Amino acid sequence: MRYLWFEQALLPQGWARRVRIGIAGAGIASIETNADPQPLDARHGAALPGLCNVHSHGFQRGMAGLSERRGRPDDDFWSWREVMYRFLDRLAPDDIAAITALAYVEMLESGFTRVGEFHYLHNDVDGGRYADPAETAGAIVAAAEVSGIGLTLLPVFYAHGDFGGAPSAPGQRRFLSDVDGFAALVSASRARLPADANLGIAPHSLRAVTPDELRAILPLAGGGPLHIHAAEQVREVEACLAWSGARPVEWLLDHVAVDQRWCLIHATHLDDRECDRLAASGAVAGLCPVTEANLGDGVFPGVRYLAAGGRCGVGTDSNILVDAASELRGLEYSQRLAHRRRALLADESEPSVGQTLFLAARAGGAQALGVEGSLSVGAPADIVSLDLDHTAFAGASADTLLDRWIFAGRHGTIDAVWRGGRQWVAQGRHIAAEAVAARYRRTIAGLLQ
Repeated sequence: MRYLWFEQALLPQGWARRVRIGIAGAGIASIETNADPQPLDARHGAALPGLCNVHSHGFQRGMAGLSERRGRPDDDFWSWREVMYRFLDRLAPDDIAAITALAYVEMLESGFTRVGEFHYLHNDVDGGRYADPAETAGAIVAAAEVSGIGLTLLPVFYAHGDFGGAPSAPGQRRFLSDVDGFAALVSASRARLPADANLGIAPHSLRAVTPDELRAILPLAGGGPLHIHAAEQVREVEACLAWSGARPVEWLLDHVAVDQRWCLIHATHLDDRECDRLAASGAVAGLCPVTEANLGDGVFPGVRYLAAGGRCGVGTDSNILVDAASELRGLEYSQRLAHRRRALLADESEPSVGQTLFLAARAGGAQALGVEGSLSVGAPADIVSLDLDHTAFAGASADTLLDRWIFAGRHGTIDAVWRGGRQWVAQGRHIAAEAVAARYRRTIAGLLQ
């Protein structure tokens, strides 16, 4: 047994002082409060449960900053997508592994301890299948292992270019599967996973899967999570209405048993009825505020959704800037800009905006990725330590710690991270950061020359 002692810790019942956590193997074996540290205990500031990153495309970390040039007057998600297609056409499995490893290192340094990898880059550059259908899934697993992050792998089914089974575009050839090929891919991907990883599936979107295909692939998830992009852009909503007479989230709620296993990524453009129905379904809205702002997608109706009891998690999506606090802050700030008021996502029962955001993302993220996400006996030892000597926390009490971290912290607020009982971040830096960054630099230099 190894012990960590914290001045404060955020436990399921709330903040506790002088908390001693015993770790056995990968899990939490004991928790004592109002405890004195023992001579061999590692001593730290404030302990938080690690956050789950509900939505990542790891390879896109390699194109961060490459699309910030005006290409045409109507630049939007769809023009950004063309840049992404050109970038991914250069990637071999080793490149995917190197780029994704850097994203995962940055996630751990910022407070994420598990990632949902929405993995759709399956095929070779010519669109043909690799001899091993899970060749690129293996690259994701390798990135998770070198970084130490927990992995929920979400192989993506992608068969068409638009609603109604429209033909795919040339830039989508590396994504495509049919139902039988996807079943083989899921089986091969499952065989690649380490013991502490889990697997779900992700029909990419209603643009990319027909209703018959959707029904055919859902059993492949077994009991695992189900993720789908939905209603990210206005054009998508309009195209769905033209195809079906219904909006994307409306169609899903009408035709699929959307429940606690589902995570609807973005769900940006909801009408009031969709918002309330999604909240009542028990599904998670997977919000990616930094990417959604970067792409000009729009603003999720967070105030109404959370007031209706909706569940949410946050993700880094395109990985243009990997930072857990930025995602949480971006969610609140987007609501402030839309409503021109402050402190919108807190309420009388929990007046701290930071604590409201963190607790919602912790619970929703864990649900979306199919894991336990609290500091409790029997849970994974996935722990984030805030450095209480950082200037952001000067004079802080427990009820302002999360507000200060999310809204007023800068680099260095997190000093240590444990995942699965092993310390991966020390003094604010990942233990493999230098080696992973060196490999990343070599990879990007080769791709962009």
